[in-house]
Amino acid sequence: MKYMLLIYLDELALSETEREECYVESTQLAQEIKASGQYLAAHPLHPTSTATSVRVRGGKRFVTDGPFAETREQLGGYFLIDARDLDEAIGIAVRIPMARKGSVEIRPVIEIAGLPAD
Repeated sequence: MKYMLLIYLDELALSETEREECYVESTQLAQEIKASGQYLAAHPLHPTSTATSVRVRGGKRFVTDGPFAETREQLGGYFLIDARDLDEAIGIAVRIPMARKGSVEIRPVIEIAGLPAD
């Protein structure tokens, strides 16, 4: 089953050095889970200050700068993995460096027919 591991953290909690160290450690984790056949994708995201939100209401498009909601923690990146079950996904999530500073939300992915293949 595919799982999306959504990484949440306070964007201002890390220094640039800490952020770079996190990228190195996350890259190492990605290489390890790729070797086991569980890696599908992973990427950090730019800060929410670069975000754009789009809504359509009554057929009208509304585009605003920034994220949809103001929260204490922001979505900072993700891993997309293939795991046997939730326990195996949790085992990978606890190895994500930002789990020590923020949180990792695990969500099963719904696979629907008709989407483009990799």
